[in-house]
Amino acid sequence: MFDGQPKGLYALALANTGERFGYYTMLAVFTLFLMDNFGWSQGVAGVWYAVFLALVYFLPLVGGIVADKIGFGKCVTTGIIVMFLGYLLLSIPAGSGIVAVGIMALALLMVCVGTSLFKGNLQVMVGNLYDDPKLESKRDSAFSIFYMAINIGALFAPSAAVEIMRYVEANFGVSRADAYHYAFGVACLSLILSIIIYYAFRGTFKHADYNSKSEAANTAAHVPELSPRETKDRVVALCLVFAVVIFFWMAFHQNGSTLTFFAKEYTDTVATGVGSMMFDVWNLVAVILIVYALFALFQSKTGKGKLVSAVVFLASLAFLGYKYTTLPASTPLDAPIFQQFNPCFVVGLTPVSMAIFAALAKRGKEPSAPRKIGLGMLVAACGFIIMTVGSIGLTSGETVSPNWLVSTYLVLTFAELLLSPMGISFVSKVAPPKMKGMMMGGWFVATAVGNLLVSIPALLWGNVPLVVVWGVLVVLCLVSALFIFSIMKRLEKVC
Repeated sequence: MFDGQPKGLYALALANTGERFGYYTMLAVFTLFLMDNFGWSQGVAGVWYAVFLALVYFLPLVGGIVADKIGFGKCVTTGIIVMFLGYLLLSIPAGSGIVAVGIMALALLMVCVGTSLFKGNLQVMVGNLYDDPKLESKRDSAFSIFYMAINIGALFAPSAAVEIMRYVEANFGVSRADAYHYAFGVACLSLILSIIIYYAFRGTFKHADYNSKSEAANTAAHVPELSPRETKDRVVALCLVFAVVIFFWMAFHQNGSTLTFFAKEYTDTVATGVGSMMFDVWNLVAVILIVYALFALFQSKTGKGKLVSAVVFLASLAFLGYKYTTLPASTPLDAPIFQQFNPCFVVGLTPVSMAIFAALAKRGKEPSAPRKIGLGMLVAACGFIIMTVGSIGLTSGETVSPNWLVSTYLVLTFAELLLSPMGISFVSKVAPPKMKGMMMGGWFVATAVGNLLVSIPALLWGNVPLVVVWGVLVVLCLVSALFIFSIMKRLEKVC
């Protein structure tokens, strides 16, 4: 999994981890902040959430075009600075009047612009590390590792947001509406850490930052010149994939919208017994360590490596045993906490998925990236089928077990692992050399359109039965899967 990867991958991944931690800390409570601070309905909050997400993922197209001209590194640095200023504005308690709305809108715009310069261009540099033919075979696994690092940051974000809010409310008498601003302030600190990592280890990936003509020319020597027809075929194939993933992101990013509404309105507010352990992020970390320790135990080639793996495995088990003996009678559940399960599952299941695909690759049966994307859409549909079943007959005031949401997040994570890192890898591999920034921006534009469509289920919320809300998402995922399988030969031709 990690063998033979260039050091630059880990430097870029860790820099992204810091930025994503701040972003998801803010996002975990964003719609709740809009409702509690401004008194807005779920529909209005959902529209703001969707528009923000759409801009966050649309503007990287512009950031990619700029980076193709001036270099990826310059854009990444500028993006971090602009994002920092945006989060700083969000952390200011400005009340609930029109001025507060204006400040918030400006802050969100700055976060969007900063992200447009940072996110896609950092990923392009990761892809550039593997333009060397000697490393090309490790591209897919590299993006899986990179994607895992993103989710390490996202894993701790909901707990960080909830705990900082609880702390300031309990110790400083801060109201719930004002407590959200402290959660937003955490994002500022995470960006400082991100930029420190980026510059401290820049030497490991500097060659992947084409910030001069000579560097671009040297790297281009590894890549054969494409004919106009080949360029067109690749661009068309990428656009077809973009069209499909729109509906995945529409479904997937319900985590901060309707799935959070469901957690707040229709899910038990307390957990008891062993099931409550999964709502403590450190217990989840222990489970993740057990998974990695087991993989390392069987894959390590040295006695020392096996010994360290065994110690980590036993220590994690002991930690979980201790936590079980100290369980409280009940554990309160805040709606944002459910958002920790997706990144937890991503981090925990990444080595499992990589091992499965590695085994299939040895037998010559590993699915192509487009085929994985199609399978991901089918799995996403299954995730919302779970929500549909859990919502049958459910009326306002009734609640169900939190296991329905946890199960949905688990299935959606399987879909995400099939689709998102593989999709990014596909773009970095297929994009014409002179259009890498723009094509990676195109991936984010597709994500942006999907995020804008996130608002549709939110607007349906409360106006139609829950099974209709989830049913719309099931149908869209199934139709998208059928479409991508219908054009599979065309997509696999350019791989």
